Amino acid sequence: MRNTEAMMVGERSDRDVDRDKFVADCRVRAATDLFAHTWDPVVLVALASGSRRRRELRDAIGGVSDKVLTQALHRLLANGLIDRRAHAEAPPRVEYTLTGLGQSLVDGPMKALGHWANEHGDELLDAQERSARNVIDARVITMAT
Repeated sequence: MRNTEAMMVGERSDRDVDRDKFVADCRVRAATDLFAHTWDPVVLVALASGSRRRRELRDAIGGVSDKVLTQALHRLLANGLIDRRAHAEAPPRVEYTLTGLGQSLVDGPMKALGHWANEHGDELLDAQERSARNVIDARVITMAT
């Protein structure tokens, strides 16, 4: 067994190789891309309580434009996270609901992220505020010189 401190320069441990496989894994990128669009997780959470019509979704979410909601719904449908059910009625009625895959995302990683945000949210916001102040201070110093 090798001691990592004794490894020669340029050598990589098995752990480093495993980490590189993890980072380069298309499955990991596909999963993290689910959080790349701001409104996608919000729509998923809005559907966690059950099926909703488009207008109900928009009202529940608030602040989302029709265009952005449409884009989010298309992405979530394409990723198999939600189902779209059109009812043969007049006027037409369409409902969106989480699939099993979508429910597992909400109940698993999104729930864990929510717990993390509740526990560490103040620290995160404080760090962001400090960073913003540092940027402003740096600009003021640059302008003064």
